[in-house]
Amino acid sequence: MNKPIRVLILCTGNSARSQMAEGLLRNLAGDRFAVASAGVSPTQVRSEAITAMREIGIDISHHRSKSVDEFGGQEFDYVITVCDNANEQCPAFPGNTQRIHWSFDDPAMAPGDEEVRLAVFRRVRDEILHRLQVFVQATQSESRR
Repeated sequence: MNKPIRVLILCTGNSARSQMAEGLLRNLAGDRFAVASAGVSPTQVRSEAITAMREIGIDISHHRSKSVDEFGGQEFDYVITVCDNANEQCPAFPGNTQRIHWSFDDPAMAPGDEEVRLAVFRRVRDEILHRLQVFVQATQSESRR
């Protein structure tokens, strides 16, 4: 078996977008990908992110927010930034790392009551899922060449 494609997903707080993306990619690609997420200023995993993911059968309640510094010096095939701030502050990684930037709204900044905020988390989760489905399909096509 080929070694897994190593992917690091970055956002600012590693609290919502990158956490959901980590759970989604792991679920989509299984052992074909080794997935981690981190933040440039880590905080804690948002309860709304855990709820939005649980609704689609993915448990990220055991995740913790990690600093990008924990991954310094490691090689990744892809580093995906999911917010503009992380894209601007993303450190360089050794090796032949491909950088990908996708800008998603920060659901943690959504105003309103819990139900309104949760709706934003669901929308962003679904947008991330769509991007990751395209990404997985593209990387599988590349690896078959």
